[in-house]
Amino acid sequence: MICVSIGRGRHRHVIAEHKHLVENGIGLVELRLDYLQGEVQVKRLLRDRPCPVIMTCRRKSDGGRWEHSEEARLTLLRTAIVEGADYVDLEDDVAAGVRRYGVTKRIISHHDFQKTPADLTLLHKRLASMDADVVKIAAMANHPTDNLRMLQMVHASRLPTVGICMGDIGAPTRILGGRCGAPFTYATFNDDRVLAPGQIGWRQMREMYRYDSITAATRIYGVVADPVGHSLSPVVHNAALAAAGIDAVYVPFRVPAEQIDEFLSAASRWPLSGLSVTIPHKESVLRHATAVDGLVQSIGAANTLSFTPAGIEAANTDATAAVESLAAALRGDEQPQNGTLGVKTAVVLGGGGAARAVAFGLKQRGVEVTVTSRTADRAKKIAAEVGCKAVEWAARHRMPSDCVVNATPVGMHPNVDETPYDKEHLRPYMVVFDTVYNPENTLFIKEARSVGCRTVTGVEMFVRQAAIQFRIWHGVEPPQQVMRDALKRATASAKQPG
Repeated sequence: MICVSIGRGRHRHVIAEHKHLVENGIGLVELRLDYLQGEVQVKRLLRDRPCPVIMTCRRKSDGGRWEHSEEARLTLLRTAIVEGADYVDLEDDVAAGVRRYGVTKRIISHHDFQKTPADLTLLHKRLASMDADVVKIAAMANHPTDNLRMLQMVHASRLPTVGICMGDIGAPTRILGGRCGAPFTYATFNDDRVLAPGQIGWRQMREMYRYDSITAATRIYGVVADPVGHSLSPVVHNAALAAAGIDAVYVPFRVPAEQIDEFLSAASRWPLSGLSVTIPHKESVLRHATAVDGLVQSIGAANTLSFTPAGIEAANTDATAAVESLAAALRGDEQPQNGTLGVKTAVVLGGGGAARAVAFGLKQRGVEVTVTSRTADRAKKIAAEVGCKAVEWAARHRMPSDCVVNATPVGMHPNVDETPYDKEHLRPYMVVFDTVYNPENTLFIKEARSVGCRTVTGVEMFVRQAAIQFRIWHGVEPPQQVMRDALKRATASAKQPG
């Protein structure tokens, strides 16, 4: 079950949001009394409530906004109990002083905004001993394995337990808690008004992650990156999983570079079925691969991992996706034929994994490739690996080419007024390919179209590489149009104000 937290300053706004949530199928809400301005009217909030409520009043030290005395706060919580609130959330340092009364169930909670405690089992035992109906532990995640420890603690508990790791590293615990037996997880009413670090909006939790459909049998996939919050891979893959009726969920895993080895070593404990891999891990994950495909061997980087009984299989879908996207645009053909692409020379802008994959894919198809990067050494490294030329960034406009590929983040949201290639050097005979997918119509793409160039957007490459991953993992044809539509909706909504 998803519990939606409501934190508003006025009682009528709280009541309106509560009603709206119930009309949309939400069956449990948390009313944050510490957000209310003026005298808190507990009776008014509980009267004619359309679904069960948790009443919570957080001190600032616990991440709340309560500005009055501790005596007044405890009086408010006792009032909620007397008035028959369905649940009252009591912190572990005050629970002993608030007696059970009537039908109200007690959530005994512990918050740590610095770290995830080392001994969660011992902490859980102490909280459970305080006449708890539900134990709740919310702690800051500093390491991906904090998530594992938290979920394992929830799974092992005989008492209903909510275990959440806060922060963006902790997102998996919010999505996978029910899979481990948590009675509910917390979500925010509005994506822009989070009430705790790392909270996810209730619509995302229900519609994208399909939280209420996740069971112990649900397979776990995800994207591993740092940062990961900007990734739209969960949007695309979860939409495809829902459309295909596959019992799996795709989760964002933020893993810092220095923690990737430990994260992958613990893969079987989740257990993970597959991962998309992006910055900064595309090369380092190969240390854990027991089998690699031909593209990985040639490119030296992977963007796809499959976890099998035999070990970790690594693949690279970027190069194939780039070539297919170009070929489809040039031929107007969704299934491009083998052979030349119809372009003879290409300049690839960038020095990262995407640039390497695109350069390799083009070189494989007989294109004369030149790589350039603002970091010259990176361009030279790619050129040596791929077997192509490298030039200084300042020389990029002087290279003869009938195809220009942007594999840098220049022009990505929110820096939408930037372009990596000056308009005055674009020619109508050129094919312009921008791997940036958010926004789809970057300034580079817009200027290329205004000159008359044929264009390929990052949406095409992104969807195609995700579709190949989907085929590898699930063994069925991916619903590419569903994936494309989901990505476009997500990028469009990201531009909407407020």
